[in-house]
Parts: sequence; C-alpha cells; structure tokens
Amino acid sequence: MLGVSSLFLLLLLTLSVVGFSQHTPKLSRDDFPPGFILGAGTSAFQVEGAVAEDGRSPSVWDAYTQAGKMMDKSNADVTSDQYHKYKEDVKLMSKMGLDAYRFSISWSRILPHGRGAVNPKGVQYYNNLINELISHGIQPHVTLYHLDLPQILEDEYSGWLSPKIVEDFTAYADVCFREFGDRVAHWTTLNEPNVAAIASYDSGFFPPQRCSYSFGFNCTAGNSTVEPYIAVHHALLAHSSAAALYREKYQAKQKGLIGLNVYSFWCIPFTNSTADVKATQRALDFFNGWIINPVVFGDYPEIMKKNAGSRIPSFTRSESERVKGSIDFLGVNHYITAYTQDDSDGPKSNVRDYNGDIFAKFRLSKDDSPSGQIVPIGLPAVPSGLQSLLEYYKNEYGNIPIYVQENGFGGPQNESLNDTARVEYISGYLNATLSAIRNGSNTKGYIVWSFLDVFEFLAGYSQRYGFYHVDFEDKARTRRPKLSAHWYTDLLKKRKEMKIEMATQQTMAHPTQ
Repeated sequence: MLGVSSLFLLLLLTLSVVGFSQHTPKLSRDDFPPGFILGAGTSAFQVEGAVAEDGRSPSVWDAYTQAGKMMDKSNADVTSDQYHKYKEDVKLMSKMGLDAYRFSISWSRILPHGRGAVNPKGVQYYNNLINELISHGIQPHVTLYHLDLPQILEDEYSGWLSPKIVEDFTAYADVCFREFGDRVAHWTTLNEPNVAAIASYDSGFFPPQRCSYSFGFNCTAGNSTVEPYIAVHHALLAHSSAAALYREKYQAKQKGLIGLNVYSFWCIPFTNSTADVKATQRALDFFNGWIINPVVFGDYPEIMKKNAGSRIPSFTRSESERVKGSIDFLGVNHYITAYTQDDSDGPKSNVRDYNGDIFAKFRLSKDDSPSGQIVPIGLPAVPSGLQSLLEYYKNEYGNIPIYVQENGFGGPQNESLNDTARVEYISGYLNATLSAIRNGSNTKGYIVWSFLDVFEFLAGYSQRYGFYHVDFEDKARTRRPKLSAHWYTDLLKKRKEMKIEMATQQTMAHPTQ
C-alpha cells in the first residue's frame, strides 16, 4: 500500500504530464444565469511576497519554507511580488474581464503580534488593493485565513490545537470587517480546514508538522489519532464565532455574505458492491461532511462520531446552535475524484488516525494501486465529478448557495504559453458546473485557480496553475498571458461586447433627434 509520501511523489511527478483530452461543448458566457460570477484567485502567502516589509511578521509557512523544507527548497519571500505589482495585476484582471478576484488577507500583515495593535501599513495595502479592484469593476472576494497562521500564535499556544485561537481569530476578523467591509460583499472565513487538519496534524506534511510516527513522516511531536479532530473543532468554533460577530455587528449595514470553504473530494464506488457503496458514503462524510454537516445541521456526521469515538470533540448545545446555519454560502475547492473501496477487513488496530477511521482505500483510476491515503492534488481530470459533487450538495444540504472557489490545472515548471490542456480542463469543469446548475444546483460562481503563477503549497515553483506566466528568475517578475488567458478573456467579454454592439445598432437605427 502506498503511504502518503510516496503517493504524493507519484502524483507530483505525473501532474505535469497527465492532461485532459475529453471533448467538451463550446461555452458561451450567456449560458450561465444572470449574476453568475466568473473569476480567478490567489492567496496572500502564495502571491504577495514582501514577507518582511512594512511591519508584517512571519507566518508558519515562512518558518517552514525558509528552513528549506519544501521539496524544491523554495520559499515565498518574493514569489509573484503582488504586494508591489497589484496595480499592474488589477489592470490585467480588468483586461481579461474578470467579474471577481478571490484573494486572502495575511493575518500577520494586519496583526503582527497575532492580536492587539493593528499594523496601519498592512491595512493600507489591502485598502489599496480593494479600491483598485472596485475602480476597475471587479468584485473583491476575500478569504480571512488561507493556511498562513501567524508564527507567534503557534509558538505561544500551538495555534489551532488551542481554544484560544477562537478569540484571536474573531478579533482578527473584526478588524477586517471594520476596515474593509464597506467594500467587500463576499467573506470566506477559512480555507480548507479539512485538508489543513490532515496535512498539518495527521501526515505532518504541512507546518507545524505534527503527527504520530506511525502515521506521518518527519514529525518531532504530535498525535495523529486526535489532533486533526481537535484542529477542525477549533476551526469550526472560530468560523462560527466570526460569522456571529459579522451578522450581529456588520451585516445589516454592509449587506455582505459570509461563508466557509471546504476542500471537496468526490468519491465513486470502485464496484457496485454494498460494501464499496457504504465505504464511499463514509469517505464523503469524513472528507466533506466533517466540515459541512456542522454548519448545516449543527453536528458531525454520525459515522465520524461512531468510528472516532471519544477522540472527536463534542459540541456543547450552545456551540451547536451557533455553528448551525453559520454560512450564507459554501465555498468549494475541487480537484480530485477518487474510486473508493471498502477496507473494513484491513488492520484492526485500536490505535487509528483520521484516515484509519474511514476504513476505505482509494484509487485515482480504475487501474492504479489502492492507497489508504488521499492527498490534496488534482489528477486525473474528471469534470463529471464536480457535477456529481454539486448535485450531491444540493440534495444532501438543502441546496445552499455555492461558489466554486478553486479549480484549476497544474502544468510543469517549463510549461509552454500554448497551454491547450488548461483550456480543455477549465472548459470541461465549467461545462460540468453548468450541467449541475441546469439540474437545479444553486451554484453562484466559478473561480479559477489561479490568476497567475504563484508559489504552490504542495510544489513550490515546480508547478504552474496561472492564466499568466510569471518569470520567477526575473527580478521584475514579468507577467505574460498564456493561451488560457486569451480564451478566458473571450469567454468573459463576449456578453459585454454583444451588449455594446446591440446598443450601438439600436442607436444607429433610432438616432436622437
């Protein structure tokens, strides 16, 4: 059986050569409902650079990357340098015709001590970025936390493992709502708390690299049997606390929406056997329901509570009431569809980690070897998986509004500007989204990862997801559009150009007297 590290290496090696060749119908902007959002995104640590400028303090990812722990030994000290080049980037977004730009705010740029004194230069940067976006007619979709916890809070009380994080995150959110909420109508509290918990506290692949020796790798401390559950529990309490604050103090005046993001796997039974069908539902409950069930129903899925037992924390009645209904929309990041096999007859050790509690094995195709682990990386392309996922959410969770906040194609480091595979990939997933909408899904937008090439959490600079190529060897970090940027521009602008053309024709037919 492949372990998490060997499976990750296998996927990393194949990501740049496994493409998407399925023929997809031609898309039109007018195929989507009025008001549907088409955009692109990045995140603060991955795109900004300027890690030690203007009062910003280190995040856990600064400490991790600067210690040379990435596979390619890279860091994000400069990355795409959007901190200095945001005006240039917004002009490129406007040229493309983006409806929205999804970005995150760096907690340690706003509150260098994790709490307390606000850094005015950090606030000014995000005010400048938001104002620049709005002046170009682009909606800012803001994520408060995208994996980059201030290192000072990790050092002080172990970050997400402590209930203290709830109060500190809420206070940080309060600053952001107060400073930016008059212009931001879409807030996402946390990005991928499920994957963050698995990667940081079960496998130990992400900082702070905590895990049990038998379940993860390269960890010096941790407990994979309980810490992933504790981290997610505190994340949900932090989210619901911030959402309650927003609704009580800001929403009526600012008229925005607040949501939570979940990394959303889709799972398909490997066979039609009852055992594999049940294993598939277990996997969906463990991966996706872990986050969504509490915010919709007020508690974890029953199978999680049964299999994890006392290792998964319980919500008090008041906590359950607060977390239930705490989202106006669900943010979905989707890359993986996996075939799922029952593994109830596997090792029956009394000591299990999060993955062991699922009693399932996974394959990324019908032909590859099964693994007990899933890692957050997207191979191969299965657009129908996104359609099935969106329709499952419609049926399972009361058809809550959804924004697909991440979906994209990773090319190799030496990727050509002629990125036809990315065009086919995005076209395929957009058509899948459209099919789900036509079947009743309340999906409100689709945001591509990523607007431009950035530092990737999984692979540094060895993978490229952007519409725009960034020359990381050039001090100026020169941007060049790929074929996909031109294709997306044509899709985005077609409706606007058609309306302008029709208005011009009407004016010529009925000139003002």
